[in-house]
Amino acid sequence: MAVSTTQSIWRSGGGDNTRQAYCGTGVMTAQFYVANAAVSGNVVVASGATLPVILPANAVVTTVVITNGLTSGTMNVGFTTIDGATSNASFYVSALAATSAKTVTPGSTGAGAGIGTAANATKNCTVTSESASSAVGDVAGYINYYVIDPLLGQQTN
Repeated sequence: MAVSTTQSIWRSGGGDNTRQAYCGTGVMTAQFYVANAAVSGNVVVASGATLPVILPANAVVTTVVITNGLTSGTMNVGFTTIDGATSNASFYVSALAATSAKTVTPGSTGAGAGIGTAANATKNCTVTSESASSAVGDVAGYINYYVIDPLLGQQTN
């Protein structure tokens, strides 16, 4: 299977040849894995991997899907900008309690204040974790996000 990478923001007007329809932004998914929730900052792309999860500038996380949750305790999931100038340990997930599976959405239990908000408009952000209260276990899941459209949905000529 071919793999393709792009540096652009994916947008679609749904085939509207009149250029009147709002161009929606494509939603993407980044998998993540935390080998030991009691240790802060150890979010990688998958079990056995060492690559951190880095979201692009202007990424808006819409949901965090936990497929393998904590055994006990609570944890936070947040970000640190690539230059380390800004961070927020509970931006996406705040005091998530032990659970086998859960989807964190805006306003749901465990949602951080940053769900639905861009972490940083100009800098890439590394996803981080923090033990909020004696977290035990490995955590795995997916982060669903989109990148803010600089054209605000308007088509270009």
